[in-house]
Amino acid sequence: MSFKTFRGSPSGIKESTTKKLSLERDQVLVKVTHSGVCGTDVHYKSADMVLGHEGVGHVEEVGPDVRELKKGDRVGWGYEHDCCGRCKHCLTGWETFCPERKMYGMADLDQGSFASHAVWREAFLFRVPDALDNESAAPLMCGGSTVFNAMVVAGVKPTDRVGIVGIGGLGHLAIQFANKMGAHVVVFSGTDSKKDEAIKLGAHEFHATKGAKELKTEGDQKLTHLIVSTSGLPDWQLYLNVLDNRAIISPLTVSDKPFTFPHQELIVRGLRVQGGIVATRQVHREMLAFAAFHGVKPMTVRYPMTEKGIAQCFEDLEGGKMRYRGVLAAE
Repeated sequence: MSFKTFRGSPSGIKESTTKKLSLERDQVLVKVTHSGVCGTDVHYKSADMVLGHEGVGHVEEVGPDVRELKKGDRVGWGYEHDCCGRCKHCLTGWETFCPERKMYGMADLDQGSFASHAVWREAFLFRVPDALDNESAAPLMCGGSTVFNAMVVAGVKPTDRVGIVGIGGLGHLAIQFANKMGAHVVVFSGTDSKKDEAIKLGAHEFHATKGAKELKTEGDQKLTHLIVSTSGLPDWQLYLNVLDNRAIISPLTVSDKPFTFPHQELIVRGLRVQGGIVATRQVHREMLAFAAFHGVKPMTVRYPMTEKGIAQCFEDLEGGKMRYRGVLAAE
């Protein structure tokens, strides 16, 4: 068994071939139709590995221990590929924190969604609901999973006021999820250029932050949650004025810089900073069902799954031109 893949390298994306022996245990061969392109893919584009972790396609073949999936089923997968199944994190439904977890970029480097096919365990594949087409489902496998998980872990309720910083690949999905959860959604972006889109996506308030010395929300009502989805960490001092006491801050920015926050404010106001990554499998399933039922879909730009198409997608993503999720479509 062999199939086409696209690997990262110091000189750019290269078409390659992955060979795989016959399927074992609960392994499933998936024919990829679409792959989302995530900021994390950019981080690994120079690594010698098959790229992509927002894959969607159809089951083509199943291993001997597969229980539910069958040929032709539509499935997708995300950032995590496997876990030990024995530790306290796995046994309490938090397998994303398993010490032996297998994650994108750290394991299974010969598999990815920038490919014609991929082989994954049935236990880490997700059925795509009928109401979601494959192109829309692909970016939900990581982008949607990440923002939905942040809201679940932080305990967002319909009575909450949720601030969302940044309208990009994550932020535009966060707006939709928070709105459909019934929350009052307050969006912060550098300029007014995305205001109309933010309102259409479900924002109830919009505030431009560039050059602002102080932020205020309508009626001066404070935020119970702040979800940060920008590429760089914000000036936390600027947002303190709009946060309610005991507010929960969910920073989703990927950064290797130290996290610094006004310490005294954190203590005396009971603020909470909640870390989080992609969703556990059960939350991931719930995210897909929620998105399908409420019509939450990413705004996508389609590219062909070729060396040229991938390179153009990366160029647009890194150049800040993407609105809002790139999707590679198999030819």
